[in-house]
Amino acid sequence: MPAVFEQLGIRFEYPESWQLDEEEARAGGDTITVYSPGGAFWSLNIQPPLSPPDELAGAAVEAMRSEYEDLEVVPARDSVEGVELTGYDMNFYCLDLTNSASVRACEHGDATYVILWQAEDREFDQISPVFAAITASLMR
Repeated sequence: MPAVFEQLGIRFEYPESWQLDEEEARAGGDTITVYSPGGAFWSLNIQPPLSPPDELAGAAVEAMRSEYEDLEVVPARDSVEGVELTGYDMNFYCLDLTNSASVRACEHGDATYVILWQAEDREFDQISPVFAAITASLMR
């Protein structure tokens, strides 16, 4: 059985073995993050409705670029549960390890969502279906 986050008017499922950032969730802020046992994470940031998804995804890339000067970025689009998401796939080095991250943004209900997931490349391919399942559960 998956664990379920259901607060702030949103709901998504994530693996029981993953850790919800309880402090972040209890604070009732606009960001919720879950972490895999290996350090990968999936994070949702909730923005006001009608915030431009492409601009928010671009801002996330710029924030990553300020942290990782060797950031490689490729535009990406997905359709998940009938919802169109726009964003970017990113690759970078951190502590001599290659990492991959993806950011997607979309309008959904009464909000605009910015979703970011990241993992070391050794784990990314294996864990990508989990990121996709969490995102799909959010869009249902």
